[in-house]
Amino acid sequence: MGEVYFYHLTRNPVETTLATLLARALAQGWRIAVRGRERARLERLDARLWEGPPESFLPHGLAGGPHDARQPILLTTGAGANRPDCLMSVDGAEVAASELPDLKRACILFDGFDGAALGRAREQWKILTDRGCAARYWSEESGKWAEKASKNVS
Repeated sequence: MGEVYFYHLTRNPVETTLATLLARALAQGWRIAVRGRERARLERLDARLWEGPPESFLPHGLAGGPHDARQPILLTTGAGANRPDCLMSVDGAEVAASELPDLKRACILFDGFDGAALGRAREQWKILTDRGCAARYWSEESGKWAEKASKNVS
C-alpha cells in the first residue's frame, strides 16, 4: 500500500512543484495520474507542462485522448486510465483510501496561503489516516522541503 505525501506549498506555485515531483516520479519508472477537480485547470497545467525547456520535457497527455492508457503522465478529473503507480492530487481533488493499495504513492499538493485548501488538506489527512493509511506531511516554509509530521509510517 502506498503512502500519502502532503505537500504544503508556501514558496512555489503548484505548477512548479508539480513539475519537480513529476520528474522525480518518472525517474523512479512510475506512471502518474495528476488528478484535478476542473477540466479547465488541467488544460492550463497541460499547456504549462508543454512550455518547459526541452531538456526537462515531461511526456504527458490530457485525459480524453485516444492514447490515455499509454500516457506516462495523464492529467484527469477521474481515475487514471494509464494504470498509475503514483497519483498526484491538485486543487483539492479527492484521494480515496481504497485507491492506495494499487499505488506506490499518492501526493496531495495544496496552497498554504489558501484557507480553503488548508482546510481540505486537513480533512483529507484525517480521513486517510483514520482509515489506516500511512501519511507524511511536508512543508517548504524554511526554503527547503522538510518533513513536519507522519502517521502510521513504519
